[in-house]
Amino acid sequence: MTETVISSAGREVVIGYHRPFAIIGERINPTGRRVLAQEMKDGDFTRVCSDALAQVEAGAAILDVNAGIPLADEPAILAQAIRRVQSLVDVPLSIDSSIVAALQAGLEVYQGKPLVNSVTGEEDRLESVLPLVAKYGAAVVAITNDENGINEDPDARFEVARMIVNRAADHGIPRSDIVIDPLVMPIGAIGTAGRQVLALVQRLQSELGVNTTCGASNISFGLPNRATINAGFLAMAIGAGLTSAITNPLEPEIHTMVRAADVLTGNDPNCTEWITRNRPPESTDDGAGRRRTNRRRGREQ
Repeated sequence: MTETVISSAGREVVIGYHRPFAIIGERINPTGRRVLAQEMKDGDFTRVCSDALAQVEAGAAILDVNAGIPLADEPAILAQAIRRVQSLVDVPLSIDSSIVAALQAGLEVYQGKPLVNSVTGEEDRLESVLPLVAKYGAAVVAITNDENGINEDPDARFEVARMIVNRAADHGIPRSDIVIDPLVMPIGAIGTAGRQVLALVQRLQSELGVNTTCGASNISFGLPNRATINAGFLAMAIGAGLTSAITNPLEPEIHTMVRAADVLTGNDPNCTEWITRNRPPESTDDGAGRRRTNRRRGREQ
């Protein structure tokens, strides 16, 4: 099976069907977070740094870094955010922007092999992003929409994915460096959204042999108790072959479900990680007849 390798200066993460599911932490993103947006615009990266540390502590294998702030110098802010995050944590990063100049600024300062988020099937996007990915030897998230927008037919989205893989090959980018996003739509608005993605993920794995990711929280948009729906969706998507997701590792439901899925797909050999994280507390005698409970700390991914 295809494996997608990305890295920081000192750490490598492999996304693949026979690998532990890769959580891509979504929280370094000012969209919908006014305080964070203003801080980043003002050059204050305190919250960015705390979000980075918290997500890695919670088990994120990769961190998505976005600086999409209206009327701000996005290339400069994104580059600065990447520098700050890489100085604190050793996990690889996903450089996330819709602005090509910002992607380039991030790639110029990045240490290692990043994931670029993202390219679409639109002609101008293909011809501006793919050369950057090739130049810097990065991997790339490919989103399955084109000039016609997002098609509700999973077969149409599959053809967009196939086209992007072929166009990437023209630039010398192997399919192992392409991670396809099948596009998750809100289940509250489109009742077949879940089935569409599950069917598409299966085809992307079996027919194109590529790794996959998605913005998992999109599925629950507008609904109550979103974390539970997100976790249920991810469990089904992982069963269908999804190999990574951009999601919030700080939600306990997400973290626990992903670890359980690794057990059930055989990607947690001997259930070692699950046992380590879920072993009952140990009781010890402190020598004065009192019992003391210690909980073993699990290893982080």
